[in-house]
Amino acid sequence: MNERLFKMPKVELHLHLDGSVSLDLLKKWSGLNTDEVIKKVVSQNDTSLKEYLEHFNFVNEYLQTKKGLELASFMLGTELEKENVVYAEIRFAPLLHIKQGLTLNEVVDSVLLGLSHVHVKSNLILCMLRGYSKDDNKKVIELANKYLNHGVVGVDLAGDEENIPFKDVEYLFSICKFANIPTTIHAGEVSTRDIKDVIPYTKRIGHGIKIINDESLMDLIKNNNILLEICPNSNIDTKNIDNYTKHPVKVLYDYGIKICINTDNRTVSNISLTDEYINLVNILGFTYNDLINMNLNAIDYCFISEKEKQELRELFQNKKV
Repeated sequence: MNERLFKMPKVELHLHLDGSVSLDLLKKWSGLNTDEVIKKVVSQNDTSLKEYLEHFNFVNEYLQTKKGLELASFMLGTELEKENVVYAEIRFAPLLHIKQGLTLNEVVDSVLLGLSHVHVKSNLILCMLRGYSKDDNKKVIELANKYLNHGVVGVDLAGDEENIPFKDVEYLFSICKFANIPTTIHAGEVSTRDIKDVIPYTKRIGHGIKIINDESLMDLIKNNNILLEICPNSNIDTKNIDNYTKHPVKVLYDYGIKICINTDNRTVSNISLTDEYINLVNILGFTYNDLINMNLNAIDYCFISEKEKQELRELFQNKKV
């Protein structure tokens, strides 16, 4: 079964570039040995989302040049290609990559250039950040609008969900809605506080797992046809879920909520999409056909044209058993 899962075509919609930079690159750039890099980058004993996010500070020191961004995205693209990911939406926060003088345009161009060297079909989602100024986050919207359908397909909100509520930045998503920029929003990872607030602005929620504690919210997500971008291993690393056996993804899926499976941060969480699938099958009892269905969900909700979606769907024809 594991080999079959490896060869299965896959779609990944929730994937952070800076959380997925290869350890080999980070060793080369930092001059540290493998163990030292792993200690700084890979989540091992984090006690919260806030601690988990601190790993990105080290990584982003090395993503401040055109070459660094290009190489990081190229290497990520090759990893996706190896495990037969046929479409990916890769997200990152351009505001984190201008500390050494790059312009926001140069940041996006560099990432797109790196991805252009691989055969995996991909697009970018640009992240606004909780805790950043209104003016800075508006620049991300303007950047997304400039590149929309030219390598960029949407906008996200990332950062410290626990301490900075969505209400603080709701107006930014009103701008996106007016400009017809597709959005996905990190919410429901640590609490359910933001769930009702984000629903008017998106059809995709990053994580959303805490709705398991409130059946009325489960109904709200289901009845509004919202897709949850679930990242099981990451939820365990951030201590929002105790362990894989207690992850609510199977309950949410069986309830009829639209689900897709993602890695979130391949390096920080030390996980591949194939490994996530293996865990879902072996630990939570998902079937091969369930995984096909979740990939088809992802295709339905990805930020591309209907023609492109249909081309992806055809890759999954006759795959069910």
